[in-house]
Formats: sequence, structure tokens, C-alpha cells
Amino acid sequence: MSAQPVETLQKILQLLGFDAHVEQHDLDDGVMLDVKADDSGRLIGRQGQTLADLQYIVNRILFQQDENAPKVMVDVGGYRAQAREALVKKAQDAAEKVRRWGDTVELEPMTAFDRRIVHHALKDDPDITTQSVEVEGTNKKAILLRPRNS
Repeated sequence: MSAQPVETLQKILQLLGFDAHVEQHDLDDGVMLDVKADDSGRLIGRQGQTLADLQYIVNRILFQQDENAPKVMVDVGGYRAQAREALVKKAQDAAEKVRRWGDTVELEPMTAFDRRIVHHALKDDPDITTQSVEVEGTNKKAILLRPRNS
């Protein structure tokens, strides 16, 4: 059985009691499912955690149906795009501090998805290196930005 991303997500949302419409957009590395719903705040959750959990569940179901299923990113009302822009700006601001003062800057703990965005945003910066490090006493990881040694 081939994976049906839109139908799978719509069924989950229906079972959770959401009246929502799902649109699929093809990406280079998978599929974006954009959810239009009246109660988008409940779908996004605190700091996008409900949205991340929903995305995880959809990907697990699709992968069980078809091991070659495309990776699915779930977004609600453009939340991920706005959050991505804010995260890239925060990374660029931190990189500017590293350039200006030459000190190491540590960003707050974040999800693997968010860390990937930061690493990608700064990967071509000739002056900065990024590294994920565990935050002591937790299972979370933060990113350190350091000056690149010549």
C-alpha cells in the first residue's frame, strides 16, 4: 500500500476533533502538508511542540505503510516558515556577536529540527563554526557558535 500523506493527516485531525483542510506541496527533500484550521493555536501547541509531535506521528504511520514514503513536514498557517525566519535571524545575530567580540555564544536548548536550521543557516559563514552540545543535567542540546580558526 503506498503512503497517502494528505489522507493520513486529515484522518488523524478528524479523529482529534479538528475541522481542517490539508494541502500538499512537494519539496526537494519530501512533502509539505499545510493545514488550514480555525483552531490553529491548539494544533501548533506551546513552542510548536504539538505540531512537531503531529509531524512525527504522520511520518511514522507513512513509513510503516511504505518504507519509501517521502519525509513529511507539517505546517499550520505558516507557523514553521515564521519560526524558521526568526531562528535564522537569531543565529545571524549571534554570529555577529561572535564576529564582533570573538567570544563563544551559546544559544538556548532546541529541538534537533531547529538545530539543523541554525547549522544550515551558518554553514557557509567563513568566520563562524557551529557545534551542538549537550546541556549539563538534561537530555537537551544547545548550539555553540565560535570564531573559525584561520
